[in-house]
Amino acid sequence: MKRPCFASRLDECWVITLSLFAAAVFAAGGADSIPLPEHPRPDFERPIWQNLNGPWQFRFDGPNAGLSEKWYDGQTGFPDTIMVPFPWGSALSKVADKAPIAWYSRTIRVPEDWKGKRVFLVIGACDWETQAWLDGQPLGMHRGGYTPFEFELTPRLEAGHDQRLVLRVDDAPRPFKLEGKQGYGNARGIWQTVYLEARPQVYLESLHFAPDVDQSTVTVIARLDAPAPDGTELRLQFKTGNLPPVTHAVPAGADQAQFDVPVSPAHLWSLDDPFLYEVAATLETGGSEDRLSTYFGMRKISVMNLPGTDFPYIALNGKPVYLKMTLDQCYHPEGFYTYPSDAFMRDEILRSRRIGLNANRLHIKIEVPRKLYWADRLGLLLMADVPNSWGQPDAEMRGEIESALRGMIKRDYNHPSIFAWVSFNETWGLFTKKDNHNVYLPETQDWVASVYHLAKQLDPTRLVEDNSACNRDHVETDINSWHDYLPGYEWRNRLDQVTRDTFPGSKWNFIGARAQGHQPLLNSECGNVWGYDGSTGDVDWSWDYHIMMNEFRRHPKICGWLYTEHHDVINEWNGYYRYDRSRKFTGLGEIVPGMSLRDLHSPFYISTGSELCKAVKPGEQVSVPLWASFMTDHAPSSKLRLRALLTGWNTLGQREYYSSEYRTVPFKPWLSQELEPQTVSMPAKPALAVLSLFLEDSAGNVLHRNFTTFLVGDGPSPRHETLSDHGAKSYVVRFAPNSFKASDWSLKQWDVLDGLKVNGAGHGYFEYRIPWPEQLAVSDVAGASLIFEASAKQLFGKDLKDSKQQSGDYMLGKGNLDPSLNPNSYPMTDTVCFPSAVRVRVAGESAGQFDLPDDPADHRGILSWFSQKHDRKLREAGSYGYLIQASIPPSALEAAAAAKELVIRFEVDDSLPGGLAIYGERFGRYPLDPTLVFSLKN
Repeated sequence: MKRPCFASRLDECWVITLSLFAAAVFAAGGADSIPLPEHPRPDFERPIWQNLNGPWQFRFDGPNAGLSEKWYDGQTGFPDTIMVPFPWGSALSKVADKAPIAWYSRTIRVPEDWKGKRVFLVIGACDWETQAWLDGQPLGMHRGGYTPFEFELTPRLEAGHDQRLVLRVDDAPRPFKLEGKQGYGNARGIWQTVYLEARPQVYLESLHFAPDVDQSTVTVIARLDAPAPDGTELRLQFKTGNLPPVTHAVPAGADQAQFDVPVSPAHLWSLDDPFLYEVAATLETGGSEDRLSTYFGMRKISVMNLPGTDFPYIALNGKPVYLKMTLDQCYHPEGFYTYPSDAFMRDEILRSRRIGLNANRLHIKIEVPRKLYWADRLGLLLMADVPNSWGQPDAEMRGEIESALRGMIKRDYNHPSIFAWVSFNETWGLFTKKDNHNVYLPETQDWVASVYHLAKQLDPTRLVEDNSACNRDHVETDINSWHDYLPGYEWRNRLDQVTRDTFPGSKWNFIGARAQGHQPLLNSECGNVWGYDGSTGDVDWSWDYHIMMNEFRRHPKICGWLYTEHHDVINEWNGYYRYDRSRKFTGLGEIVPGMSLRDLHSPFYISTGSELCKAVKPGEQVSVPLWASFMTDHAPSSKLRLRALLTGWNTLGQREYYSSEYRTVPFKPWLSQELEPQTVSMPAKPALAVLSLFLEDSAGNVLHRNFTTFLVGDGPSPRHETLSDHGAKSYVVRFAPNSFKASDWSLKQWDVLDGLKVNGAGHGYFEYRIPWPEQLAVSDVAGASLIFEASAKQLFGKDLKDSKQQSGDYMLGKGNLDPSLNPNSYPMTDTVCFPSAVRVRVAGESAGQFDLPDDPADHRGILSWFSQKHDRKLREAGSYGYLIQASIPPSALEAAAAAKELVIRFEVDDSLPGGLAIYGERFGRYPLDPTLVFSLKN
């Protein structure tokens, strides 16, 4: 079984965040635990409120009998207890999903000092149709699953007394309903905070701030719920930013007010300095006050050319931003749409920043406001999607889309982190069935264009994307986005094609008679997951990712990229993080000291192109292409230094140093150009060589690390060889992993790529019979060892007899959800290990037992990636083992010499049946076959 393995990777230890701890504490809490106690809207927070999260009485209504039986009358029992605000069916709700209709009930008591105020029940989000009653009297009904709504309780309130609140929620399937990827876990019922709120007779319905950085002003747009009485004033007190208070008179009878406030000198909101102007707003009407806290950021979203080019880029505050984004599926394994704590939401943003990203795309879900707040506070840009339906674009579906878009923009207008609204994704929900074909009709295209214009009308301060396109079918958009999922080796050709076909007037990526204008060219989904036949399943994504990053940085016409995905979900395992947000290991730091994903996301970048491992001859002079990409105007120094270091592993697995060189690279803002190639002499002997590149400023600070590798050799290594090292001689015998004469494994035995690697699952053995070298007298041997690369071997879903590839609609959560079932999969190294141990016997004597901590796969499996065929199929890609050296007992050597044969057995016993994989010189991490080394006497 898999086991936690932090101890085996002390060099890559990971601190479990407070958010995960908080989630665990809440999950273990009792009935009185109150989840998500914070106010849900830091951007629109009134001081008088009461959080209704926590345990509610609950009852399923599978037959849909509750209305006719009047379950709202307070006389009906509700036998279950649900934890609000978690959707029913999620683990944190503590209720299984037994029906699509259910009822909630609880007692509320409004404080007596709320008398004279209007009181509202506010529900952050509830999917889909919600009806409410107080003491059996109807409050109203709402339809929609993603944006906040409210019911006024005032006429039926008895302040200071217990009253019965009942909700009925109908989440039955409807083809027009917006679902997004709820196949990952249904967001049934309440999934955002529920609370009571006290307001005066006339109150602020919304308060928006539209910054104008060029004019150093912010436009305040206040909407009232009713016409203003005489003497109404809106007062703004700025708690940050050193701005004087502002008072604005609202004309009698007006239900909105708009005015400009000078903001000079403006403290801009940026990724490095996400400053927020915090505002205390008071609407005074006839002696009563509506007070709320809000905030805004002074920032400008625009489009400008990358300096020195005619390539349009998305700009923040008048500077281009090279977008390094990820697709945030916005799911939690135990809460589905709902996160367990505020700290967890904070850490979601930090997880992106920690690896050097500057933006997330919130994927087909209108996200929880407190997560947006943390992006505002911590400095991360966001693209915000409207969820999709899985039906056809009929009138009901169009109404749902437009209602969700309006609600999203109204609620989230003040969040400076949001730079773009995305109306549709991959044309989902836009196809009409015609003659058994899905057709994107011209009239639907016109409607999509109208939705674009609606978004621009509601919010002219941001960019709008009509459709995050994978079918090359934009209609009208501010961003020329496109999706592609490819193996690493196909990215250069694709990016060449994309940039070649992008220019004003080009019809590429647009549908009908429409054509490109001067929009920024943005990849809005990429990766390798769907680039292999049937998808990759769970695999080391880092190798193809590294190549993809190298290629994107060589194509400056593309203003950024968006990797799928931030975290795994139930049937996509290509996340930077696991579904529980634990870490995956790329292994980069063990190839180049100090290297991490941040180096692949650095504003300073030196690309070596698409070949991460190239076969070369010993002693060959190799020319390595280099491309400099400096996506910043920040000059760390006038000249930069590029340090090139050639190291590697020889055929005994020993690390060796070969050469180093320095060169100067002039700094130029926004530079993207080819440099003179790096010429490097390969080692004189076979090896796996690593050319490490360190870009440094004049003080020696490392700005960026990268590397490429070389398999140095001239065909297979000799089977017998005499080696000399500083006068010490040894005789070497190599044998192929698949040359065993006998094997027996309890679960399964199989080879990879014609024996480059051999696998045995469960407990069992491989036995090899190696002839004793005729020219070698045992009396000449001072000692001997066996050097080999091996790992544990887990039996994955794809390795089982009669296993079948995943099937079903992935987006709807269907199909088999085994991450190792896909034939391309080989789960990436993470914090959970699958350990084993191998005992080595020679001539029947034990040469030691050796721990095999895991069955890993990541960047360290250089040779496993090198040996893959370029046929869109993967065969244990990225897998590698641990270098083991077993000393052979002298008595075993004597017995083998007498028998003229070395019988070598690799055994895994049934006390830890974690299997065994043995790697050859063209697979794994080290360029060696299993090797016998006989040290010779002088």
